[in-house]
Amino acid sequence: MESGTLLEMAGSVESVVFRNEKNGYAVIEMNNGEELVTAVGTMPFVGVGERLRVVGKWVNSQTYGPQFQVRSLERSGPADAAAILKYLSSGAVKGVGPGTAKRIVEAFGDGALKVLEEEPQRLSSIRGITPAKAEKIGGEFRRMGGIREIMLELGGYGITPEEAVRVWRAYGAQAADRVREDPYCLCGEGLSVDFARADRIAASLNHPADDACRLRAGLVHVLRHNEGNGHTCLPADKLLPAAARMLGVGLELVSAALEDLKADGSLVSRDFHGREFLFTPALYRSEVYIAGRIRMMLRFPAQPLTGVDGYLSAVEAEQGIRYAEMQKQAVREALSRGMLILTGGPGTGKTTTLNAIIRILKAKGEKVLLAAPTGRAAKRMADLTGQEAKTIHRMLQVKWDENDRPEFEKNEKNLLECDALIVDELSMVDAGLFEAVLRALPLGCRLVLVGDCDQLPSVGPGNVLGDLIASGLLPVVQLKRVFRQSMSSLIVTNAHRIVAGKMPQLAVHTADFFFLPCRTPAEVSDLIVDLCSRRLPASYGYSPMTDIQVLAPGRKGALGTGELNRRLQQALNPADGKKKEITLNGTLFREGDKVMQVRNDYSLPWTRDDGTCGEGVYNGDLGVLLGIDRRASVMTVRMDDRTVQYELEAAAELEPAYAMTVHKSQGNEFPAVVMPVFRGAPQLQYRNLLYTAVTRAKSLLILAGRQESIRAMVENDRKTRRYTGLAHFLTEGAGNEPEA
Repeated sequence: MESGTLLEMAGSVESVVFRNEKNGYAVIEMNNGEELVTAVGTMPFVGVGERLRVVGKWVNSQTYGPQFQVRSLERSGPADAAAILKYLSSGAVKGVGPGTAKRIVEAFGDGALKVLEEEPQRLSSIRGITPAKAEKIGGEFRRMGGIREIMLELGGYGITPEEAVRVWRAYGAQAADRVREDPYCLCGEGLSVDFARADRIAASLNHPADDACRLRAGLVHVLRHNEGNGHTCLPADKLLPAAARMLGVGLELVSAALEDLKADGSLVSRDFHGREFLFTPALYRSEVYIAGRIRMMLRFPAQPLTGVDGYLSAVEAEQGIRYAEMQKQAVREALSRGMLILTGGPGTGKTTTLNAIIRILKAKGEKVLLAAPTGRAAKRMADLTGQEAKTIHRMLQVKWDENDRPEFEKNEKNLLECDALIVDELSMVDAGLFEAVLRALPLGCRLVLVGDCDQLPSVGPGNVLGDLIASGLLPVVQLKRVFRQSMSSLIVTNAHRIVAGKMPQLAVHTADFFFLPCRTPAEVSDLIVDLCSRRLPASYGYSPMTDIQVLAPGRKGALGTGELNRRLQQALNPADGKKKEITLNGTLFREGDKVMQVRNDYSLPWTRDDGTCGEGVYNGDLGVLLGIDRRASVMTVRMDDRTVQYELEAAAELEPAYAMTVHKSQGNEFPAVVMPVFRGAPQLQYRNLLYTAVTRAKSLLILAGRQESIRAMVENDRKTRRYTGLAHFLTEGAGNEPEA
């Protein structure tokens, strides 16, 4: 049973099956006058005996059966003495049990709830209730009533029940007054209401455009928006004009508002070489902590291991290989100095070097942990090293708070149990996550950081790998020599040509790299569909589902992932009247589709072929949509040897994956990669993006489009410039000691 149309239902609460006090989520049984139904959703402090009018839709949980999913509600208290007794006896009000509830109703009858709210001191006339307890009961009842009023009032502004609960937790009984006085408080940390919505609420309340609260919130909004573009800070000379334009006010007004934000600590100002930069406090703390902890690790390094050259010779003899001098230097640095950044492009021997470090550490009896930022990167790391590797979040034992923000059980009070930690794909790790890693690292633990500084930087704010290298403080070994066995690959040699600013060899025809010229976007799109559906499967035996991956610079346009996924779905998995389909959030899913998980979900259950069960599906995991069950509101996805079932409400975590963005492909490797190269958004036409795409291909790479577009990308070495403070804090000593 599933209905996409919102329905309305009224009734009384018969029982509260489950209640989460933190976020207000509840499961109740509700009598609608005809039957007893299960309703689920954000219904804070709902109690037995209350009457509700709810709006939502029917869903069918595979585990719990039909449920009414509540989107919004109106509530009224119990109307008569019998309903009030039922309500108070249920434990809805802390401090009132069944016995006390009976005595309250006997004393005050239908007016009992009015007494609790307006004259709680009268409760002290009842046996067993002291004046102090009477006041406490009254305070609790008023607190509960406050959230109901807040939800009702904020609902009129388009604020959802979930958001209203967060506002109430932040501001308590004064929440509604606080929002009326300053609608921009809704933009505060953890409240999840964006500036544009708060601005509309303020306009409806006739707040002026030059309101001081609006100016402050606008500045913070611009700064946080740019965190989404990877910056941890912004120069004041860029922040102020941008905020003034967005707010439609003069520069002098936002300048005055900025001084207020700095004065009360809402923003942090630092001077870098005579130029003022602004940070939000959280990212300032992250970068200062990273700098301080790195400097501490350099002063108090891990115990150097002796006899490294002897161990290297033993590993060479055992493996039948000869390490290059730079590889040997990397091993010596990691084992003698306790910290190393190992970087290099494809075919330069990073994995071989890493395996030598791991073998020697284990031979010395050290416990080694391996981690990477994504699930697929961790799996690839495990496959290449033969050792267990985890996502960083899993290693740190992530939990999610009521605002869906990560909290790590591994931290400075509960350290990781290891002698050495190796983190791969560091270019993908943002400042906040790297801070969490360092907080959980035992003092004296070895740290080996592996990455390719020429790949795209992290999606989140920061440029950790680049800043650590730029500081010059850490030992860095960059492997540059391409080994003979890799020289035969034009993928490898062209990747190195691209990163050096040279055009790839497009006229050379080998078994692994091809350029196919096209005159128009339509020709490119047609060619990509033909390659994936006919030519590559026929010529190489590649599966479009498991072997071929289309990578696009962006999402929009004829050659963006949206349109390419639509066309590839039609060609590779057309409708046939038998396969079930469903449209979710504007996206059509069909049984047999190639799909991708787009965020880490550590609670999503899965089952392996051998019957073992577990939890956790990660950003970038790929699979095939096996089934759609509308009655059960479930989609079943096959990911490698695991079967995962998604409630339809969680399907927003899935996207079609015949084509994905280059950014989403980081940490992955595919047998065959096909990429459109044509004129597009200038911000997506640059060298690092092309290099990252090329290095995702293991056996075959095809570029389809215009040679001029490839040349433009190779020549554009803008490297996605990011404003960050880490390199400065490392070199100038602003982070001498880690801050809590």
